[in-house]
Amino acid sequence: MRPRIAIPVPHAGDPAYAGRSLPQYEHAVEMAGGEPVRIPLDQSPEDVMKLIERCDAVVLPGSKADVDPAKYGAPRHPQTANADSRRDTVDELLLQDAYNMHKPVLGICYGLQILNVYRTGTLLQHLESPVNHDAGRKVPVAHSVEVDPKSKLAEIVAAGTPADRQTSVVMNVNSSHHQAVHVVGDGLRAVARSPQDGVIEAVEGTSRDHFVLAVQWHPERSVDDDEPSRAIFRALVEAARARHEKLVGEFEGL
Repeated sequence: MRPRIAIPVPHAGDPAYAGRSLPQYEHAVEMAGGEPVRIPLDQSPEDVMKLIERCDAVVLPGSKADVDPAKYGAPRHPQTANADSRRDTVDELLLQDAYNMHKPVLGICYGLQILNVYRTGTLLQHLESPVNHDAGRKVPVAHSVEVDPKSKLAEIVAAGTPADRQTSVVMNVNSSHHQAVHVVGDGLRAVARSPQDGVIEAVEGTSRDHFVLAVQWHPERSVDDDEPSRAIFRALVEAARARHEKLVGEFEGL
């Protein structure tokens, strides 16, 4: 049985955007051996939870929205886009369930930002940098990132990086964001940065028994051509499968 991976619809107010972007995440999950489960944004919390409870892991996708800065106690920057309250509600239900039940989490772009804020972190609302972080989906390589060699992310993208490796893993990424992590949230740590300007490009959970990873770029766009992108989704699905099998074994042992 393939692990079921919950993916919320990316945006409540723009069906065209959601319809264009969501299939890319679903394709990436399917390539990795998972079964994507769409989580709608127009249902009651009770109905959403019924869907979530049957899923083994979570992908939080990108979005046209920005996280409401009131959530992290900041005044709104003029460049901050409108929030998507229905998407936020579903994301928070997904994260609450994932943390309560130790379900694996993968955040992508906006998904990283909402995860960080959920964990009481803060955001830079508009980047002013010589690096073009907002290059867009038509630019396959926008800039490079340096990954902490002792991170789980490095192990994933470098196909088993030894724990004692001293040099950073450098990889090229696409980029479509104008906000980024400022203060890292509780239980998270920064594990990748843009070397030119120091912008945080990935965070991961600090708990050894809970897979939590979030990247600021869009690996779902490059899974057909890029092995590190595929590896990120495989790692999520493998963590979901391992958790599911452990739960089944514990149930059968009762």
